[in-house]
Amino acid sequence: MQHHHPARGHSFFPFFCRRSLAFLCIISLLLAQCWVLPAHAAYWGSIGMKDEKEMGRQFAVMVRAKLPLIDDPEVKLYVQGVVDTLAKTMPPQPFPFVAGVILHNTMNAFAVPGGQVFIFSGLMMQLDSEAELAGVMAHEMAHVTQRHMASRMEKAQAVTMGSLLLAVAGLALGGGGAAAVGAMGAGQSAMLNYSRIDETEADSQGYQYLLKAKYPPQAMAQGFQKIRQKSWIGGGGSLPAYLSTHPDLGERISNIMARVQAAPASVRNRPVDNRRFMRVQTLLWGRYGDEATALHRFDAEKNNIALAQMGKGLVYTRMNNVPDALQAFNSALHLQPNDSLILREAGIFHYKLGDKHLADQYLRAAMQADRQDYMARYYYARLLDETGRTREALPYYQEVLRYVPEDSEVHAAYARSLGQNGQTFLAHLHLAYSALYINDKKKTARLLEKAKGIQRSASDTQALRKFETIYKERKEIWEES
Repeated sequence: MQHHHPARGHSFFPFFCRRSLAFLCIISLLLAQCWVLPAHAAYWGSIGMKDEKEMGRQFAVMVRAKLPLIDDPEVKLYVQGVVDTLAKTMPPQPFPFVAGVILHNTMNAFAVPGGQVFIFSGLMMQLDSEAELAGVMAHEMAHVTQRHMASRMEKAQAVTMGSLLLAVAGLALGGGGAAAVGAMGAGQSAMLNYSRIDETEADSQGYQYLLKAKYPPQAMAQGFQKIRQKSWIGGGGSLPAYLSTHPDLGERISNIMARVQAAPASVRNRPVDNRRFMRVQTLLWGRYGDEATALHRFDAEKNNIALAQMGKGLVYTRMNNVPDALQAFNSALHLQPNDSLILREAGIFHYKLGDKHLADQYLRAAMQADRQDYMARYYYARLLDETGRTREALPYYQEVLRYVPEDSEVHAAYARSLGQNGQTFLAHLHLAYSALYINDKKKTARLLEKAKGIQRSASDTQALRKFETIYKERKEIWEES
C-alpha cells in the first residue's frame, strides 16, 4: 500500500500512468481476450439480463486484475454515493450499479452492461462541481439502462467478450474505437460504436436522471463542455469517443440547454453541496496531480484553506520536502483540528516520518471521527505491528480486508502479522492472496502448495476452498492474456 508503485492490480495508491499511449497499450492487452458469450447470444442472438450480468462481472474482474484503481475510502465511497443517488431515480434494474475509479488523467467515464461504472481520476480532477460529475455519469449510466451496447451486440456477428471489451476500450480512451478496429475489423467495430440515436437517447434519459436526483440539469452540458475544452488544450487526454464520434456535439449541448431554459428557475438554481467533491478533488490533486500545478491551485484556494494546506502537505511529501510538508500539515490541523481526512493524512505523514507518538494520536482520532475510513485503520494496524502490539493489529487488518479484499499490500501486511502471532497456515494463505492480486503466477502456486501442506483444521480447509475458487477465476484471465 505504497503511495506510488507500478500498476499491479488493486491498491490504494497505484502508479499514476501519465501517458495515454502507454495506458492504451495496457488496456488493449487486457481487453484483447476472447471470452465468448453464451452460444445463444453470440451469433445474431438475444442477450438476456443474465448475460449482461456475466459480462459486467467478467469485465470488473479483468479491470481489477490489470488496471490501477483508487480504493481510498474518501474517493471510493464518495463516487459510489453519487452513483447510488442517480440509480435511485431509475426504474428497478436487474443489477446494482457499482462504481470504480481508474487512476489515469483521461477525462472520461464509462459504463458497461451489468452496471459496472468506471470513472477516470482525471475527470474528477478537472470538473468544477459534483453536479457536473453527476451529469457525465448520468449519461453513461443511461447507456446501460437503455441497453445500447447490448442491443448493438445483438446485431453484430460472432461478437465475443473480447470484442465487447475492445469496443469499450475505444469508448473509454477516445480515438473513435481505434483499439477495437485493430483487433475486430472496421465493420464489427462500427456496429459496436454508439450511434447518434444512442447518444441522443443517453443525453435525454441521463438528463431525466440528473433532474430527478435534484441536481441543476445544466450541469450535464457544462460537464461535456469542460471535457471538450480541456481535451483540446491538452488537459485531459484525447477527446473521448462518445463526444467525438459524431459531429453534432454542439447540437446536443444546445438541445440540453434548450431544455434547461424551459425548466423553472427553481430547478435551474438548485444549490449543490460541493464539500465532499472538494475533499476528494483536493486528495486527488495532492496525491497524483502535477506538482507545480497542484501547488498553484492550493495557493489560490480562498474558501477551503485547511484542505488546501493538507493538499500542499501531500504534494511536498511527494517532493521529499519534509519541512514544508510538516508546516503545511500543522497549518491544516490548526485550522481544522477535528477533520477526519486531515487527521488521517497527518497521521500517515508522521507514521512514514517515524514519529510513532504523533502517528498514533492522529490515526486514532481519525478513526474515531470517521468509522468508515479503512485506510486509517490499515496504517494504525501497521503502527501496532511496529510497536510490538501484533495481537491488537489483527482485527484491524480483518476489518480493512472486508472493504478491500483484493488489495495485495493489505494481505501481505496481514500475513506478516499472522506469522508473528504463530498462525502459520493463514500467514501462507494471505501471502498467496497477496501474490495472486499482483498477478505473480509462480509465487501464488508455490505459496498455495505450502498452505496446503500445513492445513490442519476444518476451517483451514474451508479457507483453502474459498481461495481456490478465486484462484481459478484469476487463472482463466492469465491463460487468456
